[in-house]
Amino acid sequence: MIRIISYNLRHSRAGAELADLVAAQPDLDALCLQEVYRAGVPEQIGHLRLAHRTGRNLLDLAVYVDPGRFEVEEVGAFSLQRSLHDVVFDRTPERLVGAQLRKRETGSRLVVASFHAAPLSARYSLRRKQIKAAHELLADLGDGVPVLMVGDYNYPLFQTRLGTRLGRTGYDMVLSDKRTYQAFKVVRGHFDFVTASGFEDVEVQTLRRGRSDHLPILVTATLEDGTSAAA
Repeated sequence: MIRIISYNLRHSRAGAELADLVAAQPDLDALCLQEVYRAGVPEQIGHLRLAHRTGRNLLDLAVYVDPGRFEVEEVGAFSLQRSLHDVVFDRTPERLVGAQLRKRETGSRLVVASFHAAPLSARYSLRRKQIKAAHELLADLGDGVPVLMVGDYNYPLFQTRLGTRLGRTGYDMVLSDKRTYQAFKVVRGHFDFVTASGFEDVEVQTLRRGRSDHLPILVTATLEDGTSAAA
């Protein structure tokens, strides 16, 4: 079984929670982070080791992997089309980090990625373009292996329409069992979710809230060949 948690740390405010979060999941295989300051990206968190991170952002994205179960074969940090917010306020050119992993026990391969879409001030059409471009980049990184992209999609509305669009490209969109974001008691919804290709079953669970305005999610998936995977 592969198990991965995704968490937007809200400018690293929830960074101190990571060690306990990983310790509470001893069979966790990977951790995908968004909005973490450079100093908050250690080489290791519990039994997970850093696979790759962004290198040009004010707020980084990162992917951690259990080296005992997976070998990291290929990695990449990618720039996506920028929003006006990115240009004026943030230095966030890289909104995607991916890693192609090989399971040591079986030799099977998959791509795991951490994604952070443009903020709500951007148009939904821009976020759709970012998602599409991210999927294409990860397909090239993994050369056709199953892809599991988790993170903060900043897409609280029109999700049914997005799911239909993604279905035409071979991706399933799966939301969590509970909402994953709440701020100011007004803005809330499913911001953090999963898009997957090459998986026959994906489940997403919202974990307990910490210091971030986002809640961490745990995704459990099954590959189409019957191999169990969780992200």
